[in-house]
Amino acid sequence: MSALTPPTDMPTPTTDKITQAAMETIYLCKFRVSMDGEWLCLRELDDISLTPDPEPTHEDPNYLMANERMNLMNMAKLSIKGLIESALNLGRTLDSDYAPLQQFFVVMEHCLKHGLKAKKTFLGQNKSFWGPLELVEKLVPEATEITASVKDLPGLKTPVGRGRAWLRLALMQKKLSEYMKALINKKELLSEFYEPNALMMEEEGAIIAGLLVGLNVIDANFCMKGEDLDSQVGVIDFSMYLKDGNSSKGSEGDGQITAILDQKNYVEELNRHLNATVNNLQAKVDALEKSNTKLTEELAVANNRIITLQEEMERVKEESSYILESNRKGPKQDRTSEGQALSEARKHLKEETQLRLDVEKELEIQISMRQEMELAMKMLEKDVCEKQDALVSLRQQLDDLRALKHELAFKLQSSDLGVKQKSELNSRLEEKTNQMAATIKQLEQSEKDLVKQAKTLNSAANKLIPKHH
Repeated sequence: MSALTPPTDMPTPTTDKITQAAMETIYLCKFRVSMDGEWLCLRELDDISLTPDPEPTHEDPNYLMANERMNLMNMAKLSIKGLIESALNLGRTLDSDYAPLQQFFVVMEHCLKHGLKAKKTFLGQNKSFWGPLELVEKLVPEATEITASVKDLPGLKTPVGRGRAWLRLALMQKKLSEYMKALINKKELLSEFYEPNALMMEEEGAIIAGLLVGLNVIDANFCMKGEDLDSQVGVIDFSMYLKDGNSSKGSEGDGQITAILDQKNYVEELNRHLNATVNNLQAKVDALEKSNTKLTEELAVANNRIITLQEEMERVKEESSYILESNRKGPKQDRTSEGQALSEARKHLKEETQLRLDVEKELEIQISMRQEMELAMKMLEKDVCEKQDALVSLRQQLDDLRALKHELAFKLQSSDLGVKQKSELNSRLEEKTNQMAATIKQLEQSEKDLVKQAKTLNSAANKLIPKHH
């Protein structure tokens, strides 16, 4: 029986394994991200409850920040592990076009941005991780050369671009881990840039700094002059850390489909957030356009006022010249009254000139404000274009995930059909085995009867032989 029964590969999940999976759970937006080796699985929070223990509310800022730190730490583990393995298999110097290396820098950028204090500027709040990286040269003298090289690069215009260039130069120098450890050990300096529960201020930052030591085994070479680091879109491509469905066991089909569906839900949620961001940016652009229209109207009114003042000044000049001419020709007794009129005209002219200067200053201020508004609109339009490109990329990933889901569903149906056929074959084999066992028992019984008969005949023959003699 046991030899004819086909072996099964479907282990029964135990409570210990489920609890262990729950302990390895991290949170991203409204989804749970579970790590199992090289797997990255997303599950919506309302889908399952693995432990009866009460959990803190998701509205608690400290709870959310802790989950974000765990997310980023696990993503850093995946990125660094994948980068080292792929680089060792590749066996050559890496450049800026290498996809795992690009994703590593994106993940590091998200880690450095976590919990940054926002600085208010003319265009709104700005968060940049270049400020903390500048502190490294004060802690490690070897980093002075990197910071100076970044500041001398002509193509970098934003603090974000300088921070990205610094990370690449530190990786080429194989000192990234050392610099990050030196920075994390100075919490009193980092508190100026980060919130108290940011990743760089907690234990997760030290863990990531320790993981970076493994990157010293790879060689990288970047050309900073021709690369546009200011306008790159820092989106994490989760598909790079997912295994192919063909390499997993057939018993994990349900888990794969659930993971793919959760991935799809996460991408749709991220897509919704990006649409909301684009709508907010569009509203800001509309407000700036209205403000620009208002400034244009005010500029036209100011130009009309300047023209009117110029005409009045010309008229005053003509009157003053006429008065001077009449003073020369007129009698002396009229000169006193005319002199008074002339002084009043000069006073009026002085007031009009001062008013004209004030209007010109106001016009210059309005023109400078308009130029700043136009610059802000251009930057917002550029940001909108970048968000739209990221949205297109995410939609493409969503389509790929849907196609993978259909393929896995088809494979699952095929595997279910194969299981049914095997179970039917197994039942048939069991019936045949039972029949064969019954036949064997009958044969054994008949053999025993024959043996008894043979013994009886043998004993009878032995009795007959002496009598014959």
